[in-house]
Amino acid sequence: MLHVVATPIGNLADLSPRALEALKTADLIACEDTRRTWGLLTAFNIPRPEMISYRQGNEERTGDYIIQAVNAGRSVALCSDGGYPGISDPGYRLIRRAAQEKVAFDVIPGASAVDLALLFSGLSTSSFTFKGFPPRRPGALRRFFEEEKALPHTLICFESPFRIAPSLKAALEVLGDREAAVCIELTKAHERIVRGFLSEIIPQFDGKTVKGEVAFVIAGANPKFARDTEEEEETDV
Repeated sequence: MLHVVATPIGNLADLSPRALEALKTADLIACEDTRRTWGLLTAFNIPRPEMISYRQGNEERTGDYIIQAVNAGRSVALCSDGGYPGISDPGYRLIRRAAQEKVAFDVIPGASAVDLALLFSGLSTSSFTFKGFPPRRPGALRRFFEEEKALPHTLICFESPFRIAPSLKAALEVLGDREAAVCIELTKAHERIVRGFLSEIIPQFDGKTVKGEVAFVIAGANPKFARDTEEEEETDV
């Protein structure tokens, strides 16, 4: 059996009993960074089994080994450095392959920065879109947001701590002044949530150094979550 295991994104107490059992009984653990996962196993006094790194760049070769191990009757746990393997992570390729080849697998739920960021934002949860990491180049970044301009879904993205301001500025230019939230270091000791309209949030990150992992959330195309900047400018005059 292949066990797709969600691991804590910060707070170790978020590791579920099912996930703990899967890691304890695994014959093989396939993970993004063996050092990070070994630290998790050490924290829970789990003896080290065979471990291999499954990451971007070696998915095909390592995937062959994992599938062979499962077909040979071994218990394999797939995990990332935090959250669900497969969400903005090459683990999805192994999961898809297992599904296509009818290899038995299950998914053990746990912490997810996507769900946490959505709920922390205070924005609509009725429908949402998760789009991973935005592109870096200005033109591609604008097109990235243009695709969302008329859609009602709440938008969730991950971002580098060094690129929060550029991404939010592009969002403001394309989407207008919508309600948003920036979520930093979720579940960790220095967890921080910044909420407000994009025009209010951007100055808090422009030229600032931010440490840690970041997710941002932007309201969908709904007047209830937007501010008419043109109307405000006329009022100020």
